[in-house]
Amino acid sequence: MGSDVWVGPWRPHRPRGPIAALYRGPGPKYKLPTNTGYFLHDPSRPRAPAFTFGVRLPTQQTSCGPGPSHLVPARMTVRGQDGTPAYSIYGRPRHAAPRLTPGPGRYFPELAENATYPSAPRHTIASRNWGTHAENQTPGPGTYTVPSLLGPRVIGKVSAPTYSMCGRSVVGSFFEDLSKTPGPCAYHVVSPGIYKSRAPQFTMLARTSLPQDNTLNPGPAAYNVDQHRKPRGWSFGTRHSDYLARIVTDVDH
Repeated sequence: MGSDVWVGPWRPHRPRGPIAALYRGPGPKYKLPTNTGYFLHDPSRPRAPAFTFGVRLPTQQTSCGPGPSHLVPARMTVRGQDGTPAYSIYGRPRHAAPRLTPGPGRYFPELAENATYPSAPRHTIASRNWGTHAENQTPGPGTYTVPSLLGPRVIGKVSAPTYSMCGRSVVGSFFEDLSKTPGPCAYHVVSPGIYKSRAPQFTMLARTSLPQDNTLNPGPAAYNVDQHRKPRGWSFGTRHSDYLARIVTDVDH
C-alpha cells in the first residue's frame, strides 16, 4: 500500500493537560489495604461486623439466688409494707418525779403594771459614764507628715537644680605647702628602651669551670695495643653414624 492511505484526523500532538501516561508510577510496590478482616481494613470500603469464638467459662460454684434463708415477711406486699394499724403491749412505765411548779402565791402581779398597762415615758438623770465610751484613737493633724517642697527629691513636683557648698580643698590652692612637693631626685630616669626601639643587650658572666668526673676511668697504659683479639673460628668434626650403639659401662649401672 502507498502513502495515500487515510489514517483518520488524529495526528501526534502535545496534550493540553497532564495525563497519567506521562508519569511513571511506583508500580506494585505499594499494595492496597485489604477488604477482609477487622484490622488494617480499607477505610473506603464498608466493614462487616466481626465476631470471635471465645473460650468456655467454668461453671460458677456459687449461686446468685437468696436461697431458703431469705424469708419475706408476711406483712410485705408488692407495693411495700402493709399499712394496717398494729399494736403492741408494753409494761406500765414508772411514775415520774413530781414537778416543782410554783403556786399562785409566788406571783406578784402588782409589780408588773409597767409591762401590763400602758404608761407615760419616764427618764432619769444620772451621772455621765466615761467607761462606756472608748478613747478616741483618731490621729491628730500633727501625725501626718507632708512631703517637703524643697530639695531635689520632691514627690510629684518638678524640682529646680540644686547646688551644695563644700569647704575649700588645700590641695591645688594657694594654701598648699609647696615645700612638701617631691624634687627632681624623687623621679627615676626612664630607660629609652621603653619608648624607643630597644637595642640588643648582652651580659658578661664569669668563666665557668669544666665539668669534672670523679669516677676511676682507665688510663692509656691500661690498654695493650699489641694484643689482638682472635676472631671466632669453625672446626670440622668427625661424622658419627646413626646406627652406632651407645657404650654402656659398669659405672652407668
